[in-house]
Amino acid sequence: RLLLSVTLICSIAVSALSQQANGQKPASGEPTDGVRKVSVESKDPFKKWLNEDVSYLITQAERAAYLALKTNEERENFIKFFWDRRDPDPDTEENEFREQHYERVAYANEHFASGIPGWRTDRGRIYITWGKPDSIEPHSSGGSYERPSYEGGGSATAYPFETWFYRHLDGVGDGVEIEFVDRTGTGEYRIARDPDEKIAFASGLSTRQVNNVNTANYQREQDSPFVVASKIAALSTPPTVKFDDLRQFINSSAVIDNNALPFDLRIDYFRQSDDRVIAAFTIKTSNRGLQFKDEGGLQTARLNIFGKITAVTGKRSGIFEDSVVTNVSAGEWDNTRDQRSIYQKGLALAPGIYRADIIVRDVATGNKGLVSMGFKVPKYDQAKLSTSSLILASKLRTATEREIGERFVIGGVKVIPNLVSEYKLGEDVGVYLQVYNAEVDQTTLRPAVDVSYTVLKDGKVVLTKIEDWEGSSESGSRLTLARLLPTSKLLAGEYEVKIEVRDSVRVQSVERSAKFTIVP
Repeated sequence: RLLLSVTLICSIAVSALSQQANGQKPASGEPTDGVRKVSVESKDPFKKWLNEDVSYLITQAERAAYLALKTNEERENFIKFFWDRRDPDPDTEENEFREQHYERVAYANEHFASGIPGWRTDRGRIYITWGKPDSIEPHSSGGSYERPSYEGGGSATAYPFETWFYRHLDGVGDGVEIEFVDRTGTGEYRIARDPDEKIAFASGLSTRQVNNVNTANYQREQDSPFVVASKIAALSTPPTVKFDDLRQFINSSAVIDNNALPFDLRIDYFRQSDDRVIAAFTIKTSNRGLQFKDEGGLQTARLNIFGKITAVTGKRSGIFEDSVVTNVSAGEWDNTRDQRSIYQKGLALAPGIYRADIIVRDVATGNKGLVSMGFKVPKYDQAKLSTSSLILASKLRTATEREIGERFVIGGVKVIPNLVSEYKLGEDVGVYLQVYNAEVDQTTLRPAVDVSYTVLKDGKVVLTKIEDWEGSSESGSRLTLARLLPTSKLLAGEYEVKIEVRDSVRVQSVERSAKFTIVP
């Protein structure tokens, strides 16, 4: 006890002497006259948000700004701003981006865990960052594997692997394939940097010697080491916050002097369901109005596009934002600088009256163009024969399986509208139209409608085509008319194409028309 008392007395004495040595008064229970010291609040409550919740989303600049904050109040404000910047529809109470993000995290933890949390795996990272792939080719058991020609051909034994396919990823590219391989048999699939990483055994030879085939001779460009490395780097980069400045520009009702980047806007309508219509917004700019820069031997122009759709009630009904890249080889530059760059976005809207505010910016020059347009989404009556918009197309063909869901693909047809409706002499005119609510002839099981295409010049018929339903398997609720009208026998001048649709059962008819010009 005596020893303990002496120790306490010594400690108090040392503390008092230390305060006096530093010019401080011993604490007396009253505020001192010295400068008040404020300790930095602990960051611990926010570490999980930074290092786990948004580790794949936060940019380097945002991370640096966050780490520089001193108080929890500042961090809370930062987190709110972080999500607000990414909110696709600020007019709603929910932040759809944030909700979707945490749903992806939960899915990754449930489906991709393998001794480590699912969000930390390669598959989890890609899923959280880029969302559900458009398709997955699973090989969960591994085993016998027939190598495609671009991998060198031949038979091999493979580790379990999966191939994910994305039609388009902003900042990464189109037709993105990602291969994940489980080389340890633990269920942890790691992203492959070489097509041969999945090969476990190949007839005793190295994977580069299968059947004495040099894979470099057959390798796809997308499998080259440089392209793969670039793709993986892009996949590891947080998605950019899209055009927040353009969003603010439109919301501010600012005026663009002289419309420095003019562009054309067209809106077409296609029935999706009883209460929803797909409104397809097509934007066209002249290549001469863009600044092209040399990037790896290609002349490249980059555009940012932001659109806000508002209902007549003032409620925001949708937004879209995207990047568009136009590449032209040096040898084609003289021919393509007089051509146009085109972009399309489809939104599902309810019938009604809306306003579209679209802004386009040339990334290189900063030049902007703004178009504001009112439009009416039609209501399709189930009991009435009707049609979609009539599109005159510059390109019209059957879409491949991988193109389904991409831009310019309507149903199973790739349709690129010709916004200026000009065709060169001898160039086919693409015509696309959907017909709704046509009856089916029960004896022939084919649509009970007659469709005729008529091309007129100065009011006189110069070309007629009749739709042939032979072999058609489409139901009467939706018929697709996609035809190329030959113009090889037509002279330069202005023309009009009329499409007449007649339902012989309901005794109803619809006519659609559009004008076009043939130039030398």
